[in-house]
Order: sequence, then structure tokens, then C-alpha cells
Amino acid sequence: MDRAVMVALVLALGASAQAQTTQTSGFEAPHTPWGDPDIGGLWNSSTVTPVERPEGQTEEFLSAEDVAATERAVVDGNARANAPSAVRTEPLPAGGNVGAYNSFWLDRGTTVVPTRRTSIIIDPPDGRFPPLTPETARRLASPEAQRLLDIQLARAEPDSYEQLDLNDRCIWYRGVPTFSTAYNNNYHLFQTPDHVVILQEHIHDTRVIPLDGRPHASERIPQLRGDSRGYWEGDTLVVETTNFRKKGFLFIPGPTSQGGTNWEPTDALRVVERFTRVGPDTLDYEFTVDAPNTWSRPWTGSSPWAREEGPMFEYACHEGNYGLLNILTGARMQELTQAPQ
Repeated sequence: MDRAVMVALVLALGASAQAQTTQTSGFEAPHTPWGDPDIGGLWNSSTVTPVERPEGQTEEFLSAEDVAATERAVVDGNARANAPSAVRTEPLPAGGNVGAYNSFWLDRGTTVVPTRRTSIIIDPPDGRFPPLTPETARRLASPEAQRLLDIQLARAEPDSYEQLDLNDRCIWYRGVPTFSTAYNNNYHLFQTPDHVVILQEHIHDTRVIPLDGRPHASERIPQLRGDSRGYWEGDTLVVETTNFRKKGFLFIPGPTSQGGTNWEPTDALRVVERFTRVGPDTLDYEFTVDAPNTWSRPWTGSSPWAREEGPMFEYACHEGNYGLLNILTGARMQELTQAPQ
């Protein structure tokens, strides 16, 4: 079978057969004045459900008791983290870690996804990423990749700004598709008859998605967020995105000190997203990722978004990029102090 046909079938099945968010009983999606389903407004994607099902866990869904216990543990943990602590009166030792954001600034959410799934990934059925391709596995194990990882996790000093992630440089953060992260999980959706616009809170990036059937831009014009085209399939907005840059940025939350891994699939990356209003306050968000030079097969996730009252404030990142300047200045000063005299 031709690969393009195979991918199309996988993406279609992954998005339709895997649909899991329950439609609110008796709910009929509202429509815009021109007749399209109304998915506009402010939505929040926060959830404590992990992207991957934890290793060793076989259950596909949590019980009601497990949900209550999980959410109670999150609330209790937040309370402990936000409790007053002793004020430091002595300086840190030379080279000591000053830390980063305290818990007050974090907003990961306190609830699991409405479906009670044990992972955002719904296909493969084990709730985990497919195996990496051999080429990607070798690249990630290389000394060069390990050196970059150490720099991005602050275990080594950068030689150049180019070794730091795009989020460190306040250029681009969440990627396509998008996941719940430590904070700023709001999205404002706007609609016209010919376009849908998605304004993300984090680094205030805006995706403008044509609905008028125009073809994708030339492959000679790759973009960080790719090139998106949308169309309506019943009450579902389907968005297909291609033409990513060679280092298409895909942030996936995880346990690292920065909260996740910034994957860099090749320009072969293709993403299909599906937005469906399934209740007055719920927008189902499903996506299928096909990155044939990164993972051995496509994979699909589901992460419903909740209606948010707002307002959504500006996310200024670090104005003037002083953070990046200070990172590089500190690295050069450390080299000077450690250089033989």
C-alpha cells in the first residue's frame, strides 16, 4: 500500500475510532451566525493525567476511588508546597542552586481528564509512545545529543544561545500538538467563516488556520508551527499541519527539571488535530502525530479542554531576553573563574 494512503487511513482511524470523550447527554453544539459549530472562547487544558501511562500500570481507566485519591493527593501536595517555610538568613554556598519557580507560580491543574484515562496517549493501546526509530535512538544516545541535554537541564554550561531550547529563548514553546504543562494552559479560539485563530497564552503565539480549501504553502516555506489547514467534519474541526522546519518543535511534558522533553522531529512531521464541542463547558481535543523519522508508527492522544472564565493576560516571557543574556554571561564568568591562573 502506498505510504500516503496508509498514513491517511491510520490518521483517520486514530482520530475517529479512538474518540473517547463522552458527549454531554442531550447536548447540541451551538453554532455561529454563519452556521459553523461554535468552538470559540477561552479554554484551559490543565490536567494531572500524564502523557504516558506509568510503567507497570496496566489499567486503561482509573476507578472513581482512584480519581478521588489522585486529585486529593494533588491538592494536599499543593497545600504543603505553598505552606510558609523558614526564611534563609545565610547566603548560599558558592555554586549553590538558587532554585526556580516556587509552587505559587505553577498551575498544572488538580483534576484528571474527564474520561478517567490513565494517560493522554490512547493509541498505542498501552498508553505509551511507540518505539523510536533506530536512527533517532542512535542520535539521542550520541555524545553530541547528551551534551545538549546536559546544557538544557543546566548540568553543563552553554557555548552559544543556539544550544538552548526555543522556549529558553522565548521564541516558541508548546509546539503542535499542544499539551498541558506547568502553567499558562489557556487558549483563546476565534472564528470567522474562513478562518479559525488559536491564541496560546504561553509566549502568546497565534495560529491562523484557513478553512477555505486552499492548498498548503510550498514545502520551501517551512515554519516552526508548521502550515495548518482546517475543515469541518460534522461538528468537528479537523486541522492538518505539515511543512514543519527541520527541527519542528514538539514539547512533551515529563519528569525533567524543565518539565519535559523538546523533541525535534524532522520536516516529515505531520499532525492531525480534532476539536469537538461535547458539552457546554468541554471542548474535546484529539490529535494524531505521524513523525516517521522519530517514532516507528503514528500515535494518538486525547486531552479535553475546559471552559475558562478568563481573562487571559499577556505572557511576557523575559522582556528583553535578560534571562538568556544572564545564562550566557554566567557561563563565561564560570569559565574564567575555573581557568588555570
